[in-house]
Amino acid sequence: MDNKNSILIVDDEPSGFDVIEGILFGENYELHYASSGAAAIKRIETVPLDLVLLDVMMPDMDGIEVCRWIKSSSAQHIPVIMVTALSSKVVLARCLETGADDFVDKPVNPLELRARVRSMLRIKKQHDALQTALQLRQDMSDMVIHDLRNPLTSIILSCAILKRTELQGMQHHKVEQILQAGQQLQSMIDSLLLMAKLEAGKMVLERSSVDLCDLAQQCLADFRAIAATKQIELCGHLPTQRHPVYVDATLFRRVFDNLLSNAIKFSVYQSQVTVRISFPSPAGARIEIADQGVGIKAELRQTIFEKYAVGDLMNGVPQMGLGLAFCKMAIDAHNGKIFVEENQPTGAIFIVEI
Repeated sequence: MDNKNSILIVDDEPSGFDVIEGILFGENYELHYASSGAAAIKRIETVPLDLVLLDVMMPDMDGIEVCRWIKSSSAQHIPVIMVTALSSKVVLARCLETGADDFVDKPVNPLELRARVRSMLRIKKQHDALQTALQLRQDMSDMVIHDLRNPLTSIILSCAILKRTELQGMQHHKVEQILQAGQQLQSMIDSLLLMAKLEAGKMVLERSSVDLCDLAQQCLADFRAIAATKQIELCGHLPTQRHPVYVDATLFRRVFDNLLSNAIKFSVYQSQVTVRISFPSPAGARIEIADQGVGIKAELRQTIFEKYAVGDLMNGVPQMGLGLAFCKMAIDAHNGKIFVEENQPTGAIFIVEI
């Protein structure tokens, strides 16, 4: 089995490659060469690499630009050692700010280069091992979540059958509670499975022509009973002039459900939740779901969409940190945007643009 580490050397001077090749000769590395920034990017996109040795001074696209591209791409996990003849602290600071992991000076000291290469390859190996372990844990978690569906389906079906029998008072109430809890768990499991597919890039969108206003009206109708328990008025400001959009109807219904459920959950008693839809362009739509609750602090408006992230804790309001993360993944899959703004004088407005 070939365990060679793959290293890309980027230098516009072929002699620079020759020097490094001579220093690393006998180290059992597989060396690749690129003579420009553009050639380096092309090689990084096509060849699995463990390390990049990157010259700073190159024409057209210098090493700092290449490093910036690497650290903003899917190759950001690859360590980058900058190789520079410049001793300026400003240049070295720029290298580190763009994401460089280490640097060596020219003329290259053989002992120092070999030591730094080994150090970066150890870090890369540790990163790869950690990613493998995390992926294994995620796969196991997804399997467990998937297997939970069968016993949960049995619980829900059994409760549905029990409801048809002659239950008395408290018995009927408890069966209804079990049924509702089971349906909530089923919804959470479905969301987790969909999120796993979206994260893995295995979710195939089933796009069709969808009337978002009809979808919103269905969702508002389904949530009126829940809103009524807090005396919350649900309002739909939906245009008469509308046009269909090409989206996955199932995913967008779940987005509506999550956003409307959150709006109700975090609203105060006897307040209002409003759904507005507009069509700023023939192919696009803007959805706004506004509440009059406690709102979301400015510093949380970005992190609130991360998996398992929650806002301010509120008594009696459970928060799992999955609903908004799912919404963001679903909207990202449609190449859209989701964000939150302040609702004056109080509350939050969640906005979806597609």
